[in-house]
Amino acid sequence: MAALARWCVRHRLVTVLLWLIAFAGITAASAAAGSAYSNDYGVPGTEANRAAQMLDRGFPDLSGDSDTVVWHTGAGTVNAADVEQTMTRTLDRIADLPGVVSVTGPYTGSHSDQISRDGHTAYATVDFSQPADKIGKGRAKAVVDTAKAAESGDLKVALGGSAVPSTDSQGSHLAEALGVGVAAVVLFLAFGSLAAAFLPIATAVIGVGTAYSGIGLLGHAMTVADFAPMLGMLIGLGVGIDYALFIVTRHRRNLKRGVPVEEAAVSAVATTGRAVVFAGATVCIALLGMLILRLGFLNGVAVAACLTVLLTVAASITLLPALLSFIGPRALGSRERRRLDEHGPEPELPTGFAARWSAFVERHPKKLGAVALVVMALLALPTLSLHLGTSDQGNDPRTSTTRQAYDMIAEGFGPGVNGPLTVVTHVGGAEDKLVLDNLDHTLEGTKGIASVTPVTYDSGGDTAYLTVVPDSAPQSKQTSDLVHRLRSDVLPKAEKGTSLDLSVGGVTASYDDFASVIVSKLPLFVGVVIGLGCVLLLLAFRSLGIPLKAAAMNIAAVASAFGVVVAIFQWGWGSELLGLGRAGPIEPFLPVIMVSVLFGLSMDYQVFLVSRMYEEWLETGDNRRAVRIGLAETSRVINSAAVIMISVFLAFVLSGDRVIAMFGIGLASAVALDAFVLRTLLVPALMHLLGGANWWLPSWLDRRLPKISIEPPECRATISAQCAEDDVLEDMLMKEPQLDVRDIPG
Repeated sequence: MAALARWCVRHRLVTVLLWLIAFAGITAASAAAGSAYSNDYGVPGTEANRAAQMLDRGFPDLSGDSDTVVWHTGAGTVNAADVEQTMTRTLDRIADLPGVVSVTGPYTGSHSDQISRDGHTAYATVDFSQPADKIGKGRAKAVVDTAKAAESGDLKVALGGSAVPSTDSQGSHLAEALGVGVAAVVLFLAFGSLAAAFLPIATAVIGVGTAYSGIGLLGHAMTVADFAPMLGMLIGLGVGIDYALFIVTRHRRNLKRGVPVEEAAVSAVATTGRAVVFAGATVCIALLGMLILRLGFLNGVAVAACLTVLLTVAASITLLPALLSFIGPRALGSRERRRLDEHGPEPELPTGFAARWSAFVERHPKKLGAVALVVMALLALPTLSLHLGTSDQGNDPRTSTTRQAYDMIAEGFGPGVNGPLTVVTHVGGAEDKLVLDNLDHTLEGTKGIASVTPVTYDSGGDTAYLTVVPDSAPQSKQTSDLVHRLRSDVLPKAEKGTSLDLSVGGVTASYDDFASVIVSKLPLFVGVVIGLGCVLLLLAFRSLGIPLKAAAMNIAAVASAFGVVVAIFQWGWGSELLGLGRAGPIEPFLPVIMVSVLFGLSMDYQVFLVSRMYEEWLETGDNRRAVRIGLAETSRVINSAAVIMISVFLAFVLSGDRVIAMFGIGLASAVALDAFVLRTLLVPALMHLLGGANWWLPSWLDRRLPKISIEPPECRATISAQCAEDDVLEDMLMKEPQLDVRDIPG
């Protein structure tokens, strides 16, 4: 690490130019290649996936996206002459647009069922030649603009479907700008130097920007969800700024000790930089743990997020030291530089609130620990009602055209029309066709079904499907119960005596299958991630108690964060007020991704806090002193890092994307609880109560474990001149003792 940092410092201009060339080159390549994101929830082997494959093979014309144009009148009816003329012209114009295969409206043919019974609402289906992710924003926007142009007075027009959301303007990057702005303010208040505050921002932006474009290229090689770039940016900005903050903090401490600029930067990377690499590695390990689920949809998300973390770590240990050497002593504020010139090197002792808080925790570990446990338990209670499912356009904000179309359809035709089910099967002989021809009448009597269309055969008569419209909304539990009832009871009875193999597909069925697969593999995933974390901490701190407490803290943080997410998004406490739409289920992949990310993020604080305690424990063997000093010396940096990360995560609530908002609020809640309740309150309280047992490790195990060091002692990581300077500082302390946390009785 020291050799790498020294090369980057001595060749600082080359280092900066290499990063800028990489950023520009990957960005240009991504722009030229275009995006290829996909939200394919299909899970091989599930019934919904089999149904979709049969439908694609038997009815290739249905493989394109199908969107909906809905119109509503309040005073008159949609059959009024002026309304009919206006919408007929509009639908004809849409049919002539590029990429549109056909438009099926209620005014021609036998499609009167596309007009509601009260005559106030009607809809038309717009069939595209390609799936939604390949239509392109321009073509989708042309359809939206043409349809919306028909609005006038009492006539309201809205559009729904998979292609329509791509037309929403999401290019302002307001969320990212706001998060970075708040981070800059916090950094300036912490450092008192504009130059020092700018460097973590610049480092994170270059690293994350390069990764953002790289994810665009990654989408051409594997399935990558359309929210993966935004998720990667959310994680990357948070961890990237924090990693740089830790290194800059160590660099500034070195400068205050009188270490030359170049050696101060090298020392910061050789010590704290090692901890950053360790923390980044744990985040990547946790993210790549999603690969054991063997879900293509999550594989792309895992690799994309891991790529972002890797590039932010790389920027922190290469680009950052080069930039630190550029600004020289300006990493310190003007007051700090004057004080250094006037008084020479001085030790940086933990005093003030941090010292008093550390001593306060030592005096009241039982009471404070109990308070922390109560807070975490109360926030975790909503998690017990967690309902996994996939939100739809009914959860969009009220002002969006997709939400308006959804509500118009639900009010005019019933909620189930927004998410019909599809029953698909291969057809054998005459007996199969006889059963299928009467299956719609059989299904109409089933509880939970509003209507069933007659069977439709492909051109060869080998594949057939029926459309089943539930009487409940797509994301409701009643619709999921209907899917289960059809699969386990109704359809098996219809198949008796035939060669039919009826499969239930559709939006709700595919989402239910996706959620059930994730839930079934979630215990294995959590066990692997937590287990790996325990092994890493066991090797780093030579203790059984430290990793076990860390595992418990991670679980507590995840449970409490999910409680906040459930309250806001599932129960709807303030979701509309925040512009996040109506209450609905929690995305099934959210637990997996949040466990991965939170495991890595909490490891940052755990390593930073406990490594200082461990160092003091090795020197003195006094647990109370070790915990008190470790908390006092690290709490300020941990709190600053947490405020930055929370600000970045919460800013992404403004992105307008419900999924990203879930991640933003969930991660911000978890980081806040982790930093302000767990790491600075519950963890030190428990460590005071456990005493020397914190550091216990059986001797036979200690002999067999490999020796690793997250952050080596500073003197061994730097030049001998700095060690000599430390000796000078010790002499200063002997001559002029100052009251600090070491002197505060616990």
